[in-house]
Amino acid sequence: MTLITAAKRDVRKLRNRRSLAVAALLALCAAATLITLVFRAAHGPPADAPTIDLEEHIRGYVRHFPSDQAYRIPDAAERAQVSEGIADIVDGRLDAARRPLSEAGYTVRTVRLAGSHRVVAQVAEATGRGAQLRGWGEVFVDLGRRVQWSAQVPHPVSDQDTELLGAELFSRAPGGVLVLAGATRDAGRGNAADVAHRQDSVFNAVCAVLAARRIPGIQVHGFADDSSPGNDVVVSAGPGEAGPRVRAAARLLSSAGFTVCRAWDQDCGRLEGTTNVQARTAAADDVPFLHIENSHHVRDSPTARSRLAAALAEAASQLAEGGATAP
Repeated sequence: MTLITAAKRDVRKLRNRRSLAVAALLALCAAATLITLVFRAAHGPPADAPTIDLEEHIRGYVRHFPSDQAYRIPDAAERAQVSEGIADIVDGRLDAARRPLSEAGYTVRTVRLAGSHRVVAQVAEATGRGAQLRGWGEVFVDLGRRVQWSAQVPHPVSDQDTELLGAELFSRAPGGVLVLAGATRDAGRGNAADVAHRQDSVFNAVCAVLAARRIPGIQVHGFADDSSPGNDVVVSAGPGEAGPRVRAAARLLSSAGFTVCRAWDQDCGRLEGTTNVQARTAAADDVPFLHIENSHHVRDSPTARSRLAAALAEAASQLAEGGATAP
């Protein structure tokens, strides 16, 4: 009888220990959930983030570009502040980015993209009383996943509708950054506002930060139809080597029904982008880069432009396959 009683007592102890262990595990899970919720509330996108139609926003934005010779070249300190802020956002430190960007005259807000409901950071020049129109552009960074590619629009308005192409491309492919110049290419003195051929611009500072993190870029341009007769799109890697992912992008565009001129083995009418500053930086860092020139008749057609954006979005996914790393 004594042995039976002892055995029952041991069983009760074992059950109590298991109950305590289960209770402790449940408490840990509850604590972890609470910590996660608190962290997201403090660091995640606000629940009341406004929704914007990116294409409509950009249509309105370009209507207020600075007039001829109103573009101001940012100084080295301003470019460094923007670089620091964009690096912070890309690295997941949205709150830290506000200080350097504010010092450079930029605001940061979190918005949702209409249609996709993706949450992105919008980096825009400050407006309101005392704000000066400088023409430095805007940047949008996807906050939903790690940044793996970028869409670059250096000549909005000047290369008609490339700003709309860039907006749709960014909206279609998650994990990207949209870098949009803030003036026409002739808005400054000389070629000061031609940001594809200048190193002293906010546009180039942002693209350089991305290249330093080995984030591939797709830069969209436009050409007059008679500059490369018979071609819809000219694909190149700028001065860099046209690697497998660049060649794959050309195949995707061909499969989408576009007549594609491949700059690495065809004469495309001097549209190869070999003097492009961002392409040269990418080539020096061995980062995949797509220089995409688009004919006027493609850009002028909403249907063709949308088909082009879809093909480039697929190319963006392929470009990102190699992943991005910190410098």
